[in-house]
Amino acid sequence: MSKIQPFNALRPAENFAAGVASRPYDVLNREEAKSEAAEKPASFLHITKSEIDLPESVDIHDKAVYEKAKENLKAFIDNHILIREEKPAYYIYQLIMNGKSQTGLVAVSSVDDYENDIIKKHEFTRPEKEQDRINHITITGAQTGNVFLAYRDVPELNQLIGDWKDQHSPVYDFVADDGIRHTVWLVDSDQTVMEITTIFENKVPETYIADGHHRAASAAKVRKQLGTDKTPAADYFLTTLFPASELQILDYNRVVKDLNGLSIEDFLAKLAENFTVTSSASPVKPAAMHHIGLYINHQWYELVAKPGTFDGNDPVGVLDISVLQKNVLGSLLGIQDQRTDERIDFVGGIRGLEGLTARVDSGEMVLAFSLYPVGIEQLFAIADSGNVMPPKSTWFEPKLRDGLLTHLIR
Repeated sequence: MSKIQPFNALRPAENFAAGVASRPYDVLNREEAKSEAAEKPASFLHITKSEIDLPESVDIHDKAVYEKAKENLKAFIDNHILIREEKPAYYIYQLIMNGKSQTGLVAVSSVDDYENDIIKKHEFTRPEKEQDRINHITITGAQTGNVFLAYRDVPELNQLIGDWKDQHSPVYDFVADDGIRHTVWLVDSDQTVMEITTIFENKVPETYIADGHHRAASAAKVRKQLGTDKTPAADYFLTTLFPASELQILDYNRVVKDLNGLSIEDFLAKLAENFTVTSSASPVKPAAMHHIGLYINHQWYELVAKPGTFDGNDPVGVLDISVLQKNVLGSLLGIQDQRTDERIDFVGGIRGLEGLTARVDSGEMVLAFSLYPVGIEQLFAIADSGNVMPPKSTWFEPKLRDGLLTHLIR
């Protein structure tokens, strides 16, 4: 069963919350982070992307970047921008985007659960991305990045969280620059904290990483690296847990630089061997599994996979990205490893189909594929089977903000 705990969060003073909250460190490059933090001295990007406060000649993985993050974190604390909660607590975090609301519970989850596969994974991690977070956590002494966990609904927990929201005022409630509303409630009642902890211990047999595999892996490796020098806080890592019914998974689409030596006519002819190919007068946003949109030469096509192109009994093989990899990317375009091949790139569904057409029409890419989103039960089934998804299979939106709740491990 799942082990979570309340924690003494480091969080913004109420009047600083909107200014501190920043988009996750891993969705912004250096230039984007610098632009977002411009004229925002309290932005948490000064801690999560502290390279923005150093000369551009300094590599983003240089030790000076992590030392700057530590320096900036201390300054935020010294200037009372960030304050430490007096007693361990849980937090309820609600996000509203385009009228849709989702609510999660912020807690610290057990590193033991992660290592014992009670917290289930569905992605491989990359060593260089892990090392970046290991360095950041070790030098700052803080877990600044939130791991997004999902679990199957427990009605009584949904009710408890809903009642708390109805009966208490939030500590933060603001609309960010992108129009997403962020509301946070403090849960500091000893009885309610105990009830929540007990529900997870008794009724949540496992949780699933939806987003944040590198942050979770790094927390586990930091604990091991610290050894006997660790504090008890290092046995846990920062998480926000959402019931499955609250989650929205968007499509995660592909753009490709070339046709691997094929002409457009030959490429379309070869596609027709495994797909029914139909031209479309409007952009193709797939409405069902095994329907794939193709944009090439200013024209949209709908591809419908023919029988035999996928294995309905294989939780990974049935995914549209697996169908695309097997029948198009690998066999026709010569892209065998999407993680490392520089001819392919990924476009989150939050950017819409316009994000695909823009990349192709600019001449940067030759073609784009739009995909049907993976379902949450598909994610659960793959994790339960011990398999991993193809890279960049899921895009969760809206994103949690960094800086609202931080877990100190020393």
